[in-house]
Amino acid sequence: MKKLVSRIFGLFLLSASLMVGSVEAAQLPDFSDLIEKASPAVVKITAVTKAREARQFRQSPNDQLQDVPEIFRQLLEQHQVPQREHGSLGSGFIISSDGYVLTNNHVVSDADEIKIILSDEREFDAKLIGTDERTDIALLKIEAKNLPQLNLAKNEKLKVGQWVVAIGSPFGLDYSASAGIVSAIGRNIPSEHNYVQFIQTDVAINPGNSGGPLFNMDGDVVGINSQIYSPSGGSVGLSFAIPSSVAIDVVSQLKDKGRVDRGWLGVVIGNVDKDLASAYGLDKAQGAIVSEVFPKGPADKAGVKVGDLIIKFNNQDVHSQADLPRIVGQLAPGTKVTFDVIRKGKRESLTGTLEQLKDESGALPAANPKNESKTTTTDILGLTVAPTDARDKERGVQVLSIEPDSAAQRAGLQRGDIITQLDFVDLDSLATYSKVVNGLPKNTAKAIRFVRNGTPVFRSITIK
Repeated sequence: MKKLVSRIFGLFLLSASLMVGSVEAAQLPDFSDLIEKASPAVVKITAVTKAREARQFRQSPNDQLQDVPEIFRQLLEQHQVPQREHGSLGSGFIISSDGYVLTNNHVVSDADEIKIILSDEREFDAKLIGTDERTDIALLKIEAKNLPQLNLAKNEKLKVGQWVVAIGSPFGLDYSASAGIVSAIGRNIPSEHNYVQFIQTDVAINPGNSGGPLFNMDGDVVGINSQIYSPSGGSVGLSFAIPSSVAIDVVSQLKDKGRVDRGWLGVVIGNVDKDLASAYGLDKAQGAIVSEVFPKGPADKAGVKVGDLIIKFNNQDVHSQADLPRIVGQLAPGTKVTFDVIRKGKRESLTGTLEQLKDESGALPAANPKNESKTTTTDILGLTVAPTDARDKERGVQVLSIEPDSAAQRAGLQRGDIITQLDFVDLDSLATYSKVVNGLPKNTAKAIRFVRNGTPVFRSITIK
């Protein structure tokens, strides 16, 4: 028995020794040299926005002051709030020895004064060279020479699991460093623009880190820290950085022109789910579906039709709706492009020339159910519809009512929607609509396009 216990104890000691050896062989990286070399080129940014006019506590008799006791109300009514300044803190980094500084657009947007503080405590007034809201990048300039600078990596070459380091001023705490790993690359975050595929990390990023650099282990800047996801406002291990490859092109244009020019295709697009992909004869969801074509725009001139599914653009696969704006936005106006679409089950190649992106909403007037004469009875889709009239910009049929638990309700249609296309057939009249509906098979997903409050939408609809 003693021999057995002795052997077990010996095996335990051997196992512990091997574990210690493995830990020593796989030591965590030392970031101290990287941080020491990079920190002098990281800056703290204070953006000051002045109040446009003094505000008064005095308001109308119907406001909240009527509930304040008289003795206090008289004091409040006589009191004027002096003009105040609102400041925001952020980070940035120097990209040239003559004083160009990179940061986030949201750090300096609407600022009246921008101050930059260097690691040696020198303070400069910064000039705003240009901003790009779509990528959340801003370029600043200070009057100084022989400054330390950081290099933007031309090709990030990042892999999930690689170490990265951030330096910035979280909550105003200057030159704080944090480290973590790359959690994901090419991350699309739903937004108004969708021009950036973010680098996701678990690096501790907090308010004040915005605009600061994200480094690889070689000390090159691979990203600009831009966003965090947090229900509390603090770091929960979900931070997002703009890839340096995006910043390089933006910086070049901001230096030259003070603005960024992007290509424009002239379409409104929607996403594709599994059922809608099935209606196009695809075995998986992919591409961006065209729900609106701007008249006389590049897409219109190239022959793009409503209902086309764009699956490839300039030799790049369009995996989802978010991919197309990014691909098009990386190209300059005037660029000749080729792209593949699926139209009524067949693949076609189109060519066109991009124009310059403009800030136009392209929204259509809201559709209102007003023509309730010449209606149909409830059809196999569960709809009662009426034709649109000359006052409607969209041609089609308007939804007057929807049966519960019908194909239309499952597809998400609502009263007031204008159905313009069904199974890739343009609905130019009530007769066309009825003909298409009566020819629809059961248990087969078909594409349906409708306009709701001026916004075109594509869905799939299935009769059971």
